[in-house]
Parts: sequence; C-alpha cells; structure tokens
Amino acid sequence: MTRGRLVSLKVSDYILQRLREWDVENVFAYAGDGINGLLAAWERAGNKPRFVQARHEEMAAFEAVGYAKFSGRVGVCAATSGPGAIHLLNGLYDAKLDHVPVVAIVGQTNRSAMGGSYQQEVDLLSLYKDVAAEFCEMVTVPEQLPNVLDRAMRTARAKRTVTAVVIPADVQELDYSPPTHAFKMVPSSLGMASYAPIPAAADLDRAAEVLNAGEKVAILIGQGARGARAEVEELADVLGAGVAKALLGKDALPDDLPYVTGAIGLLGTRPSYELMQECDTLLVVGSSFPYTQFMPDLDQARAVQIDIDPFMVGLRYPFEVNLVGDSRETVKALLPKLKRKKHGSWRKKIEKNTARWWKVMERRAAVDADPINPEYVVHALDALLPHDVILAADSGSAANWYARHLRIRGNMRGSLSGTLATMGPGVPYVIGAKFAHPDRPTLAIVGDGAMQMNGMAELITAAKYWPEWQDPRLIIAVLNNHDLNQVTWEMRAMSGAPQFLPSQALPDVPYADFARSIGLEGVRVETPEGVESAWHKALGADRPFVIDFRTDPAVPPIPPHASLDQIEAAASAIAKGDSDRADMVRQGVKAKIQEFLPGKSHRQERKD
Repeated sequence: MTRGRLVSLKVSDYILQRLREWDVENVFAYAGDGINGLLAAWERAGNKPRFVQARHEEMAAFEAVGYAKFSGRVGVCAATSGPGAIHLLNGLYDAKLDHVPVVAIVGQTNRSAMGGSYQQEVDLLSLYKDVAAEFCEMVTVPEQLPNVLDRAMRTARAKRTVTAVVIPADVQELDYSPPTHAFKMVPSSLGMASYAPIPAAADLDRAAEVLNAGEKVAILIGQGARGARAEVEELADVLGAGVAKALLGKDALPDDLPYVTGAIGLLGTRPSYELMQECDTLLVVGSSFPYTQFMPDLDQARAVQIDIDPFMVGLRYPFEVNLVGDSRETVKALLPKLKRKKHGSWRKKIEKNTARWWKVMERRAAVDADPINPEYVVHALDALLPHDVILAADSGSAANWYARHLRIRGNMRGSLSGTLATMGPGVPYVIGAKFAHPDRPTLAIVGDGAMQMNGMAELITAAKYWPEWQDPRLIIAVLNNHDLNQVTWEMRAMSGAPQFLPSQALPDVPYADFARSIGLEGVRVETPEGVESAWHKALGADRPFVIDFRTDPAVPPIPPHASLDQIEAAASAIAKGDSDRADMVRQGVKAKIQEFLPGKSHRQERKD
C-alpha cells in the first residue's frame, strides 16, 4: 500500500494474503481474464505467494500434485474460468485418487452474466462436484472470506483430497470486508492441529491375536506407511515377515532390506506374488491396493488392516480386524502385544526369492535388443542414483521398469500416477518437486507418447525456472520406441489382438535437440554402449538434461505370474499377423527364460 494514501484491500488481495498466512509459497497456475483481479493482486503483492507459470492448466495441476506428494504440504493451483477450469480436472483427479491434498482456485464469469449463456460460462460447481466432493464453494460476497478459503485448505489437508474455491471475476474486484459478529456471518481461524489417532486397546488386542497365531506372515504397505519406516522395519523383524509394497508406497521402505520383496501387482515382482500366494496371515498398513487377484485367496489368510481413513478400511479383502489409526502410532502401540517369531524357513525363503529376483532382473536387463533394451536403460541407472534423488515415472511401459529395476534406498523419494494412471504427469511431477526441494536432484522416466503429449512443452517451464534452483539437475529420460507400448502389449495379452499401427505408431522426435534449442542439455543414445555415459553426463550436468534413449518396443512387460491365458492371447496376436510379431516372439522367449535360470522352475521351487 502507498504511504499517505488509503488503498482499499480487494477480495483478490485478501485471498493472496490468506494464502500467505497459510504458509503457501507457490501457486501453480496459468493466466486468463477470469482471474484478472487475482493477477493484479499478485502484482501488488510482489508475487507472494509465487505464481509459477506452467504451459497448460493440466500441467499446473500436475505440478501442484507433485509438489504436494514430495513436500507433504497442500498443493495449490489456479486457473481462469471456463476452459482453464476444465483443463485442471485431469490433474485434480490424479490428486483425488491418490489421496493428495490440493486446493484449486478458479475464476468464473461476473455474477451479472451467470445464467445468460455468456462467453466461457461453465457451471463450475456442477463440474467440480465430484473431483472436489469434500468441499467446493463459490464466493459471492466478500464476507464469505476467510471462511471458504480456510475450509478449503483445512479439508484438503485433513482428508488428503481435492477442494475448490470458485471466485467470480467481479467479486475479485470488490473491496474486502470481513465477517462481522452478527447473524449468518461465519468467522474463521487459521491453522490445523496435528493429530495421530490410535485404535482402541481391545481392537489392538484382537489384531495381535491374529498376527501372533500366524506362521507365515506377509505385510503389504502403501504410501500411508511412509511416516512409519522404523516401526514397519521392527514389525517385520518381530513377525519374521516379508514386506511387499504397493507402487505408491515404493519409497515407504528401502529395497536394500533383504525381506522387502518390492512392488506388488501387474507391474510387481515375482517374490511379492509368491509372498501373497503362500502366506497364512496378511497385515496391510496404509494401503488401499485395489487388485484382489494379487492378494491371498479369500479363504487363505487371516488378515488385519491399518488405515487412518475409516472409510477405506474393510475394502479389497475380508479383513478380520480393521484398525483405524495413524500408521506409525498404531504400529508402535501394536508392537508390545506381539510375540517374536523365529526367522525360520518362511523368512529365509522370502529373502532367497527376493535375492534371486534381483539376479533375474539383472539378466533380463542384459538381454540383447534392437537397438536398446529399455530394461537395461533403467537397470543401469539403479546403481548411479543419488541418495537424495526424487523420482517419477509416467504411466505406460516406463512404469514397469521403474517398479522393477530401481531400488529405493537412503532418502530417495518416488511416485507416479497410481490410481488414475493417467499419461503425462512425469515431467510436471518433477518440476513440482523442484519447487518443494530445489536443493535435490529430480529424475523422470517417461515414454515417448507421454513426452509428445505434454512433456516437451513443459520443458519450457523447466527452462524458465531452473537457474533459481540450488541443485539444477532435473533429468528427463525418454524411452523412445515409436510405440504406445503399454497399450500395444495390453492389446496382445488381454484381447489377443495384433498391434493396430494407426493408433499405436508414434513419429520419431528429436527430444534432446529440442531441449538444447531452449537452453537445456540433452543427448540421443542409440546403442547400449552409450547408456551409462549418458546417465553420467545427465547426473553431472549444470542444468536440466534430456536423454533420448532409442529403445526396443518388442521387450515385453511380462507380469509376475504370466498366466496361460495371457500367453495364449499373445500367441493369438502373432497368428493374426502382428506387425512386430517376430521381434515379440524373440524378446518374449529370451526375457521369459531369465526367470527360470539357473535350473529349477518356479513350480518346482514351490514343491520343495
């Protein structure tokens, strides 16, 4: 405000002030006339909180999701009315389905135009009523603030979900007046107290009885167990258990622990599959892993679940005991009630199977391909990862190799679009991570489909902001196979259909050249000999770096159980004349055989 002259505080000014009071440091956004009042307020506020300019509103939402995932704070995004608000939706659904706190602030046409089929008029309350089901409100008078914004922030954080605040353009320009001490006024306050609920003692006793009775205990953890790393390690030790991880919980426990079997599910590992197939007791901590077919048979295991959300317990499996509570505090309360088990044949078998799996992965990565085996690209990265790297994978076949070849250790973090499994978040996730942790390296593994969809444009955002990051390393590895590869393999395995080239074939794009053209660095790698040196260059670069790896689309993402139905479906695709059938057969056989070396088959091992 100017000295000597009274300047009124606008609604838009107050919104930014309140965001600052909530300690919001970044708002990922794109401009438009539906938020002109807010943009003017940003100028008056000296760009605090910071307006981070994405190339597209969907990318702004993904960056807010990445920021929230890797910071543990509420992500905030903003967009104009109509098309801008619509564009946010995919990223917001990604947040909702992965239980990530994100607040969307969106503009709307003037109140006087509502209902008049005006330009860019969209019924945003109806549009957002699902994605922001927990809280979605429109501000129509200044006195609704700060309550509406406070509740949006508080609800997003408390329920780990998406909330939305719609602000018509003319309301943004009104003078701010707070709610008064009067009828139908709703004052508000800042902040939210921390809390860690613990189940009742009787419920803990029942859970302990189930776990103590088991002889072959399996633990499945998700992202909800991330804050309970030490407690879960002690739990696994006491119970003599193996631990499998839902993909969103990949960074919840290190992979260098011998009893951690890795990911579970279609992108998971064989030892995780075996762990679930052979256990007699199951404990699920902080996970809503949805695929029952990868869990024990429904009458096979007694089961206990721990989850902080009372609405998410009892799902997926017939749990005998459901414990509603914070993972860390609940496990701490449960541990004294458990009887220590010997690390006998069950635990030894888990560790043996896990060690063997990593050798299988090493052999699969060594399989020749044309021109480069994508498994080798990611496997070669594993040993080179900095201890504090933040990883992201895009949806598609890239997620297979991220899940199976990268071992979390140290303070590494990693995530992807877990439940929505949308294409496109890889690059904006690591950009959002950079605003949460500008002093840490970030790395995304993406397919060429996702890179063409939106990753290339978002490199411009990285080029705009990277000089301000303490650690300038943001690495984008493009698995360039000229194919929408995951869909191609799903067509083969699930439908027995050959590859449909008009839908699947992608043009070749010089991704590294594009990066260099906007001031970043990059290299194209077309032979296996160039893979490790490219990783070293990227990890030693003084700016964001794009590696364009020319990979073989015929390397199959074989599931951990490789059912006969899937094998027959793939054979059917070959018989129907798949354009890539010769390479598919060659790579499928070569990769599959690695799972059975040396000597005994999986079936023989299970008989022993």
